[in-house]
Amino acid sequence: MANMDDDSRHLLNSEVNHEINPGPMNIQFESSDLRSKRPFYIEPTNIVSVNDVIQRVSDHASAMNKRIHYYSRLTTPADKALIAPDHVVPAPEECYVYSPLGSAYKLQSCTEGYGKNTSLVTIFMIWNTMMGTSILSIPWGIKQAGFTTGMCVIILMGLLTLYCCYRVVKSRTMIYFIHHINDTDTTLRTNNSNPVICPNAGSGGHPDNGSMIFHANDTEVQQFEKWWNKSKTVPFYLIGLLLPLLNFKSPSFFSKFNILGTVSVLYLIFLVTLKAIRLGFHLEFHWFMPTEFFVPEIRYQFPQLTGVLTLAFFIHNCIITLLKNNKNQENNVRDLCIAYMLVTLTYLYIGVLVFASFPSPPLSKDCIEQNFLDNFPSSDTLSFIARIFLLFQMMTVYPLLGYLARVQLLGHIFGDIYPSIFHVLILNLIIVGAGVIMACFYPNIGGIIRYSGAACGLAFVFIYPSLIYIISLHQEERLTWPKLIFHICIIILGLANLIVQFFM
Repeated sequence: MANMDDDSRHLLNSEVNHEINPGPMNIQFESSDLRSKRPFYIEPTNIVSVNDVIQRVSDHASAMNKRIHYYSRLTTPADKALIAPDHVVPAPEECYVYSPLGSAYKLQSCTEGYGKNTSLVTIFMIWNTMMGTSILSIPWGIKQAGFTTGMCVIILMGLLTLYCCYRVVKSRTMIYFIHHINDTDTTLRTNNSNPVICPNAGSGGHPDNGSMIFHANDTEVQQFEKWWNKSKTVPFYLIGLLLPLLNFKSPSFFSKFNILGTVSVLYLIFLVTLKAIRLGFHLEFHWFMPTEFFVPEIRYQFPQLTGVLTLAFFIHNCIITLLKNNKNQENNVRDLCIAYMLVTLTYLYIGVLVFASFPSPPLSKDCIEQNFLDNFPSSDTLSFIARIFLLFQMMTVYPLLGYLARVQLLGHIFGDIYPSIFHVLILNLIIVGAGVIMACFYPNIGGIIRYSGAACGLAFVFIYPSLIYIISLHQEERLTWPKLIFHICIIILGLANLIVQFFM
């Protein structure tokens, strides 16, 4: 009788044993036959690394992909008898995302610092990644929804997007294999020290504000505003600043400056706190009818805030990668909840303080701009510093986004992410040109954020997490009608969130 331990041996070894061992069950191959006899052998495919040029996927990793395909077709997913064994599932250092067009992308984060971050570091990584320019539009969104309604919408959207993000995190344990897997300003001074402006007052905003403001007639100021106009001149200045940065072959230099995002958000919190202390609170509660200086507490434009918040709470496409580096994997759900709580509190803090401290009277709350920094004049030093921080932050993020677009387009079309300086320059001109056109003809950050947030959120926040959960429950024969109806309602809410943006 053969030894039972022999059943656990590999059928084929990577190295050939040329020594003849006695025994009737001994099977050997010549070294020339190993390539043809190896099971599920395929040629390696292209791989694009974030920091390197195109490489080749190793034979081992490429074969792993085919083996998982093979096991997934042996029986139905609900049958646990023939699931892929451990030696077929890729190790953490061999993580790839396979593209429908034939390329594979290696996840560098799987090999660098895998499982090294503490829970505190993981929480602030999620907080820092989620914070973006959408924070500038939160006060405007609260104004559009009404003060009380706005605070409720922020909390509810935080809970809804947290649940969808939780479903993304849990999908790793439910799906065993997934293949083919963003005029002159009118000025008012309050407390003799803090200038606050209402850019819309000079163009038919609230006529009652006119008696409380004065126009800047100084020649030098008018000349400055002629050459420094945010929709007519500044976008063209940025071409000379950003276009050369997009032509770098590797974005690794810019990835080292992500700390600027944290510094920018912390400075915005400091700025808002200081302004609120100096300006004081100006609040009156009117539930349904607007008054001369105050908006009602409930406004039918509240979906504009939900569109902004969809992008503000969006981290679903990279949350698995961030949590993979958590040292204590059992704390992933807890750390995710804490991070979402911090983000929600940050948005509430910024939005409530800006709305409450906006000087009304004498200005109306409707003067709050889509970018609340626009409510401070160019001469305001603190707001100028905030704009400088945001500029440097965008100068580090923009080349990274441009590099991703280059990898996706040029890599698939030409097979090389940097075929020539001419190809890269043409692509970057198109990218920068699209941004300049938007800045010139639609310079509304709130509108851009709510449209893009509702569109991207429909797929990545509402549809994909819910569908993956429904499909996995169906495969395991655990799908119930309440769960099905609940997640279909989430998808319907995401679709309604996108549709209603076009009617606000």
